[in-house]
Amino acid sequence: MSKRQPAKHKIDRRLGLNLWGRPKSPVNRRENPPGIHGKRRRKPSDFGVQLMAKQKLKGYYGSIGERQFRHYYEEAVRRRGDNGENLIELLERRLDAVIYRMKFVPTVFSARQIVNHGHVRVNGKRVNIPSFQVKDGDRIELVEKVRELPLVMEAIASTERDVPGYVEVDHNKCTGTFVRGPKLADVPYPVQMEPNLVVEFYSR
Repeated sequence: MSKRQPAKHKIDRRLGLNLWGRPKSPVNRRENPPGIHGKRRRKPSDFGVQLMAKQKLKGYYGSIGERQFRHYYEEAVRRRGDNGENLIELLERRLDAVIYRMKFVPTVFSARQIVNHGHVRVNGKRVNIPSFQVKDGDRIELVEKVRELPLVMEAIASTERDVPGYVEVDHNKCTGTFVRGPKLADVPYPVQMEPNLVVEFYSR
């Protein structure tokens, strides 16, 4: 399993959010922060609000490392258009994020695991890099030996999430196509994401 998977509920509790909208999140049972006393947080400063926005976005995609996440920000700034929208598109083009959006796996952590183990092909070639940037029109498929895994079959059958419009999927064949890069409004986040605040955090 992914090294970060056991900590996914800790991320929820630390942020005080059901980050992935899952029914088993501990936040559904108790909203107080972690710790013996579970004290309520004070009203955060502007810096605190920006930091929280960054932590939410990093955590949602499986706790991306700081160096890599900053690289996404720098690439978003280099591109034309709105920096926040560019950042979201870069994150949604990650291969593990695409696998998750196609509902081949139940979590972003299992998406990273299945890519790391070489169980995913992009345009017929095996890719084992979760951060691989998928292009418009790329064809994604799971290798045959994992298509019958309970993890995959349960994820496909689950009604927790819908497949967004910027990917097309054939769950019977475990194949799909990345149609286009999404805008923020296209991405089905269970919680409000604020990439503009992330941009402000790094541009201080």
